[in-house]
Amino acid sequence: MAKGFGGLFLVNSPEQRRLGIRDSQELAWQDWQGSAGFDREDDEDYWGRKWAEAYVEFASGEKREWLHAMGIRFFPVVGWAERGGYLAEGHGNSVPRFHIVWGTGPGIIAPFEQRIRAHRQNGLVVYQPRHRVNELIQSGGAITGVSGSVLVPSTAARGETSSREMIGEFEYRAQAVIVSSGGIGANHDLVRQYWPSRLGEAPKRMLSGVPAHVDGRMLAITEQSGGRIVNRDRMWHYTEGIRIGIPCGIIMGYVFFRGHLHSGSTRVVSVFQPRTSLDLIL
Repeated sequence: MAKGFGGLFLVNSPEQRRLGIRDSQELAWQDWQGSAGFDREDDEDYWGRKWAEAYVEFASGEKREWLHAMGIRFFPVVGWAERGGYLAEGHGNSVPRFHIVWGTGPGIIAPFEQRIRAHRQNGLVVYQPRHRVNELIQSGGAITGVSGSVLVPSTAARGETSSREMIGEFEYRAQAVIVSSGGIGANHDLVRQYWPSRLGEAPKRMLSGVPAHVDGRMLAITEQSGGRIVNRDRMWHYTEGIRIGIPCGIIMGYVFFRGHLHSGSTRVVSVFQPRTSLDLIL
């Protein structure tokens, strides 16, 4: 939600306390477990649970102070998104935790963008758009780099399919490689392939609220290099939406894919959030 409206998950914040909302790390973790429903903890949910525990701890402690130090300021009213069944032992947030920032989504992104631009100028960050990874390079049992194709520059609008014409190749080496390529929301064939049989047949018509490049291509490449995709069958779909005639133009359209990627080898560094937003509606 950060990119759009600017809502952040915080626990026991000054904004909550000012409104008389009683919250704690323990309660937040109980709520999280009620929503996550971890039931594959010895296998597919193992790293997802550990990530969730660490994030709740982060949201209960240094997260707000860290963001405040970067210049982000919080609206004094705390929202109650994903409130679920209202009770702490059930699904959803049992207390309001949806903290909106001044400037909404762009207000969150701005300080990070400023830092990236500064690091580009001082040589700490190299930004390479239109570089499509085709392979993760392996050496000595580890992922040591990436290679792929340089695509022709594009002026396509946000969300539109851009040219895949290749004008060159690239290869980069690194001590660590992080895969953060997003989900599968623009690839309806993959959505249908992973659709859980317990929900019956997948819908024939789907609306997608993400750019065309969110196609799951990098997931397959990572899997071929030893990464492991888990919880493919767990999708959370919002069932309403309106197409508004522009790329990614969907009102009230989100889906969350409860899956993450972890490595079959301890030396492959591949990171995905446990609940990657696909922004797809039925």
